[in-house]
Amino acid sequence: MKATKMMAVLIGAGLLAGVAQAQDLTGTLKKVKDTGSITVGHRESSVPFSYLDDKQQPIGYAMDLCMKIVDAVKTELKLPNLKVNLQPVTSSNRIPLLQNGTIDLECGSTTNSTARQQQVSFGPTYFVINVTAAVKKTSGINALADLAGKTVSTTSGTTSVPLLKAYEKTKNAEVKEIYGKDHAESFLLMADDRAAAFVMDDILLAGQIANSRNPNDFKIIPESLRAEPYSMMLRKDDPQFKALVDKTIGAVMKSGEIDKIYAKWFTSPIPPKNINVNFPMTPATKEAFKNPNDKGV
Repeated sequence: MKATKMMAVLIGAGLLAGVAQAQDLTGTLKKVKDTGSITVGHRESSVPFSYLDDKQQPIGYAMDLCMKIVDAVKTELKLPNLKVNLQPVTSSNRIPLLQNGTIDLECGSTTNSTARQQQVSFGPTYFVINVTAAVKKTSGINALADLAGKTVSTTSGTTSVPLLKAYEKTKNAEVKEIYGKDHAESFLLMADDRAAAFVMDDILLAGQIANSRNPNDFKIIPESLRAEPYSMMLRKDDPQFKALVDKTIGAVMKSGEIDKIYAKWFTSPIPPKNINVNFPMTPATKEAFKNPNDKGV
């Protein structure tokens, strides 16, 4: 009888502990636990961070890192069969879709800026870029100042737009801007001569050039408007999920696993055309891996 009572007490305590643990969950982790699913926001043409392959499935460097987070969520919540939904996002709608709960994590080529930190949170920096411009080699454009009086393309909702406007004001380089809905469209505006240059992050420019019909027709201006850190976005004021993201990605960086993932996407042939974007790791990115942080620019 005593043994039976003791068993009942232990079972009851276990159930109460389980209920307490479930009640302790907050934010994204609670939402995922309650729904049995997590929704990952991805880009469709941010090569090689987050883009569609020949089967229209999202792949890329950022996607690989975000799947590490998804695996950590499965383990943390003991949900091995967690449903993973994939939701395409754009530069313009990625923050609203994160804030309103449509997506739980955004995996792409998003700059961690102090302005954006007023709206969302970020994981550890996983890439550091320079904002510059791609042009045709025959354009005669060799510096940002050469864009004065010309039409340039950029992508709606990116940090390139305010940077370019600030540059115009400082350097008196008046330019006309036209906008693409994504990086592929913005690049095409330049490639089809509707714009003299495509202003964007250097690695995204390299990705678009590598996947173009005639890569040798284009070049990237060595000048930089600003260096910027990339990371995955998550909802603001969500300490539980933020801690899990930081721990997971920090471990990937500290273990050296990040070097293999980086080589896979930036110095090796990538799908769907098996083209190598040939973008070796920069000192700034190496430093971000050595000392994981979420500092914005």
